[in-house]
Amino acid sequence: MEPATGVRPIGVPRHDAEPPVHAVPLPGGTFRMGSDEGLGHPDDQEGPVRDVTVGPFAIAATTITTGEWAAFVEETGHLSDAERFGWSHVFHLHLPPAVAARAPRVRSAPWWCAVRGASWRNPEGPGSDLADREDHPAVHLSWRDARAWCTWAGGRLPTEAEWEYAARGGLEGARYPWGDDPRPDGEHRCNIWQGDFPYRGDTVGGRAGTAPVTTYAPNGFGLFQTVGNVWEWCADIWRGGRVIKGGSFLCHDSWCNRYRVAARSANEEDASAANAGFRCVWDLPGPDTP
Repeated sequence: MEPATGVRPIGVPRHDAEPPVHAVPLPGGTFRMGSDEGLGHPDDQEGPVRDVTVGPFAIAATTITTGEWAAFVEETGHLSDAERFGWSHVFHLHLPPAVAARAPRVRSAPWWCAVRGASWRNPEGPGSDLADREDHPAVHLSWRDARAWCTWAGGRLPTEAEWEYAARGGLEGARYPWGDDPRPDGEHRCNIWQGDFPYRGDTVGGRAGTAPVTTYAPNGFGLFQTVGNVWEWCADIWRGGRVIKGGSFLCHDSWCNRYRVAARSANEEDASAANAGFRCVWDLPGPDTP
């Protein structure tokens, strides 16, 4: 797509290498990555636990919001993969019954419907919009879309190791960003599925689907909702696709408990869905850099 007159091409960064003021600087260092607890899918290869070292970097305190994504599109004219393909995946209970009944389904996960017209602008397809969702994570964005935003912002997508180091918030070996108990004192600490998945969902606080990006308390590094809400794209290649981390609002202990910080999955780099977003990182000089 050719950019409109006066619009900066997508490949030209918005900033220089300096991270924005709202990014959280992290010193990096060596941490224990992965899990040997056996709580995940065996094919996910979460273990063995190993020492991994990451350098200093800054990371967005939240996933990129629809408002932030819209500003990028306005300036660059970027057309997302979902918009180019003309469809994206939407959870069946978030659709009118008549639409869900005729939509093609994913055979291995029939709760996902391929909906014509679904995109970041219309998260549930035609007739839906972004009203009251400016502070929600931008969704229906592929790995390629996420990379384009990060390049424009002068940053990049995190490696899986950087993502996990940041998501842990300084807690060594904990299952979640806040500790090992999924619901301390019965309190929900992230946005995951409540109810009988995938047939009935109980809203939490009157909410279904994504939540505003600062709904829950941040981790020890000041990062919000690194687990639950939306999957987050990483730079790494795995299983022929791209690593995604953190789980989403559809995670549930009875089916997908990948909202643990060590958990992982993968998807094709041009794939998009209503529960996939991203956050950006920026490189920082190391301690020996002049």
